[in-house]
Amino acid sequence: MNRNLWLLAICQGLFLTNNVTFIAINGLVGLNLAPLGWMATLPVMGYVVGGALSTGVVARTQSRFGRKTSFQLGLVVACLSALLCCYAAYSRNFWLLVAATVVAGYYNANAQLYRFAAAELALPAFREKAVSLVMAGGLIGAVVGPNLASHTRSLTAVPFAGAYLALAVVALLAMALLSLIEFAPAPVKTTSGQADSGRPLRDIMRQPVFIVAASASALGYGVMNLLMAATPIAMQVCSLPFSDVALVLEWHVIGMFAPGFFTGHLIRRFGTLPIMAVGLGLNVVCVLIALSGVDFMQFVSALFLLGLGWNFLFTGSTTLALTAYRLEEKDKAQGALNFCVFAVLALSSLSSGVLVTTQGWQLLNLGSLLPLALTGVALGWLALSQRRPQNS
Repeated sequence: MNRNLWLLAICQGLFLTNNVTFIAINGLVGLNLAPLGWMATLPVMGYVVGGALSTGVVARTQSRFGRKTSFQLGLVVACLSALLCCYAAYSRNFWLLVAATVVAGYYNANAQLYRFAAAELALPAFREKAVSLVMAGGLIGAVVGPNLASHTRSLTAVPFAGAYLALAVVALLAMALLSLIEFAPAPVKTTSGQADSGRPLRDIMRQPVFIVAASASALGYGVMNLLMAATPIAMQVCSLPFSDVALVLEWHVIGMFAPGFFTGHLIRRFGTLPIMAVGLGLNVVCVLIALSGVDFMQFVSALFLLGLGWNFLFTGSTTLALTAYRLEEKDKAQGALNFCVFAVLALSSLSSGVLVTTQGWQLLNLGSLLPLALTGVALGWLALSQRRPQNS
């Protein structure tokens, strides 16, 4: 870990502070403002839809201006969109809140690339550890996010408006820290004045490694988001206090990022696919616990295991994706990977609100078993395809 990686890890933590706070409050603010109950998680969905719509723009700005300028632009958008969310809460304008979260998605798309930037700030032999350790910076979000939502809930006359104001300050702090990071130089241009862009994107995406990395990261993240976004609403329906909601989300995000201190070591020792398979198994156990009841301990246990399983799956998918493209292909390949993730997240965010408010927590968890099964099929397919050349 060098100075740049430590700073990037803190920026990752501040990004997760934004995400966790959004998850904790957007569904509840949406439930209060939405014309219909099933629309409650539309502000959560808006955040990921904005991320999906921004992936192409982010890829171009990363390619043209480099990591640092693009990341800083994302933080400017984060600050302004948080202020817009605050105004929407004050004016009780549901659709403005949704629009503001869509705009905030540009920051989401930008900051999702922190993990790839981490690999570029370390020696090739330590890429897995760099990705894992920078993701461990999300522990800041695990602690700060839920507590920020809880302590700023009544800061103003309008519930949670103070949380949005606090997020604007968090974005400014991240901007100051990011300015101190020295990122890798932009791709070298050829004699024609254009940077070598490598293979066509369709050729990169046809590779089994890319297909499985994109599928596992998208489906794993989708299941995590499906259950996490519904948790505050489900716990409110079960008459659990918001302090319990904040504690459950805190332990969930600890589960997401605490393993970052050792996931990279596990991947190097046991291999990427076995660690991803363990993550898949933890997600299945999470669902079984959630189906067993709706007490506080069942919520906190299930969500902690959900976060732990997500870490193994997502860190493994990121490490796997690094083998699917060359340096000059990184912007378009990473943009395509993130688009897959955001597309599934958008679907899971909408489904989360619809299912939990119309069908209940139990059916929501049963439905999550399908994408988990598809992830297992993808991992098995890649494992078999990698063994065939060795056996032939």
